[in-house]
Amino acid sequence: MLNTEDLLRMIDVIHRDKDIPKEVIFLGLEEALAAGVRKRLGAGEDLVVTIGRADGAITIEDEEEEYEIELAELGRIAAQAVKQVMMQKFREAERDVLYDDFEARVGQLVNGIVQRFEGDELVINLGRVEAYLPKEERVRGEQFSPGDRIRGIVLEVRKDGPRVRIVVSRAHPDLVRRLFELEVPEIADGIIEIKRVVREPGYRTKMAVISQDPKIDCIGACVGVRGSRIKAVIDELRGERIDIIRWSDSLETLIMNGLKPAVIHIDNIFPDVDSHSAVVLVDEDQQSLAIGKKGQNVRLASRLCGWDIDIKTRAEFEADALDGGEALEFDEEGNPIVAEAPAEAASAGAPTAEATEEAAPADRGEPAGSETAEEARNEV
Repeated sequence: MLNTEDLLRMIDVIHRDKDIPKEVIFLGLEEALAAGVRKRLGAGEDLVVTIGRADGAITIEDEEEEYEIELAELGRIAAQAVKQVMMQKFREAERDVLYDDFEARVGQLVNGIVQRFEGDELVINLGRVEAYLPKEERVRGEQFSPGDRIRGIVLEVRKDGPRVRIVVSRAHPDLVRRLFELEVPEIADGIIEIKRVVREPGYRTKMAVISQDPKIDCIGACVGVRGSRIKAVIDELRGERIDIIRWSDSLETLIMNGLKPAVIHIDNIFPDVDSHSAVVLVDEDQQSLAIGKKGQNVRLASRLCGWDIDIKTRAEFEADALDGGEALEFDEEGNPIVAEAPAEAASAGAPTAEATEEAAPADRGEPAGSETAEEARNEV
């Protein structure tokens, strides 16, 4: 039978090993002992067991009287009831500790080791707990084997019976954000801010950044000397291309930057506030670059800016206007004169965090622009 010193020592060991608060352990033991004593004495629910927090003394009482009973007298059945209730309480307490820990880390980067496959899910050992990487949160083409080290962000944490279910993602845009925070000290220090990240996992990412210090080039800092910083991120993403563009509060400038590597003149961007869309006129030799293979470049640029972008050549624009019965007027340089619409700041139409995370069909083969990861790799 445990004496009071042994009881307090046991509680302290459980507290340190399981990281469960001592008060939670005391309450669980009191409830477990109460269940055993009720079974032994045939007492009602008003029977209460109290354990002294300082001396470990056990008090058993109900509304009518106080009982004096040794724990050794409970008998096998009552002792088994104590054990079952106690183990259940400890499991619940351990689950709650893990839940609180990882719930506060949603959106943060975690490192783990691949343990096994369960159906389409990858089970990852995070140390104290296992996490799950569902098929839809994996990047197409990535292959992992048991024992491989893996990084991801915590996407969801929920209580699943006596366990905690942690879902991680490698397809979420925030994975790119967290990786750059690790590689670029200026981002971690708040000198450079990542304004928005849009991504087609496994193929291409566009990330808009801005520097709070005019002396620091935000794009150069993210790329690093000879591309060292961006290369580390690309390697972690298994070769995914990354375009780093300069953020602007001017919608036209942001669209122009977002459509790179295509070369576009800012005067050829015509936003329509009512439809929340913009027509962009490009030269014929720049049209394929602006649109990208299967529309990937313009699709990512649209999500980055929060506006629908329609790429047209001058010939297409004139033909559409004539089909609509409109008479076109041109300036001295041959550019069409379009009724001006107030150019709102890009932030006015900026999508929510959820909107920028929507998946889009992916493809490969996009040529790189002057500020893309491809150039950084060529420099290495």
